[in-house]
Amino acid sequence: MKTTSVALTVALGLFGAAAPVQAQDGIPRLSNGLPDMNGIWQVLNEANYDLEPHMARHSMQMRPGPVNPVPAIPTLRLGAVGAVPGSLGVIVGGGRIPYNEEARALKEENRANWIDRDPEVKCYLPGVPRATYLPMPFQIVQSEEDFFIAYQFAGAVRDIYLDDPGPSQIDSWMGWSVGSWEGDTLVVEVTGLHDGTWFDRAGSHHSNQLRVVERYTMLGPNHIDYEATIEDPVVLTEPFTIKMPIYRRIEENARLMDFRCVEFVEELLFGEWRREPLPR
Repeated sequence: MKTTSVALTVALGLFGAAAPVQAQDGIPRLSNGLPDMNGIWQVLNEANYDLEPHMARHSMQMRPGPVNPVPAIPTLRLGAVGAVPGSLGVIVGGGRIPYNEEARALKEENRANWIDRDPEVKCYLPGVPRATYLPMPFQIVQSEEDFFIAYQFAGAVRDIYLDDPGPSQIDSWMGWSVGSWEGDTLVVEVTGLHDGTWFDRAGSHHSNQLRVVERYTMLGPNHIDYEATIEDPVVLTEPFTIKMPIYRRIEENARLMDFRCVEFVEELLFGEWRREPLPR
């Protein structure tokens, strides 16, 4: 049985069926009046390429050219598929991530070595907040007392603890999520995040002191307003906030599909150790 399917089956069995109530504001609600976010959701923007405002460019990894930068050799044959679409960014107030000087230099170094360093390439779990705006859907399974999120990418999952169990004892790829309701907004504090994840494909990194505070607010039956305030005293000079809408997948057969990408990168990560390695 597939990992995501198992997680969702367990979640549905634990949470039970939550009967929605039609509200006058058009927002579906559970029997206790909380917004009902059950469903398949997806973000539509360029945040996974780069949180910051940026122009379109030839490739996710570049090298100096005779006149202007050109695609790096490892990404050259990707052509337009490996190009980066432009974006006004998702940082509230515009501008760049407030990295300190050393962290800014590491971000640029990461971008110059994207194909070797981006944890997404290796199918590592995406972390928070990146899991939200990867170009794949995720599913919220919710009841009056529980909140669970399953992501299509790499079968990642998160259990949002609404009854605070205390601080995380270890760091992990998806962190430790503790939520509470402020009116109709679900506020989630995420700590215990492994420092191996990135925010985007542009090399935006963090330390293990990262703290993310997410805010999920339904704007209507098919839209969630998502905000995430990011704090990291090791690499940032001050906190910053990203903001974007999340859209419900409304097609009749919307569901999470299988994307256990660990199998897809075995040749990349371990192929050189075959008894008879394949051409690389």
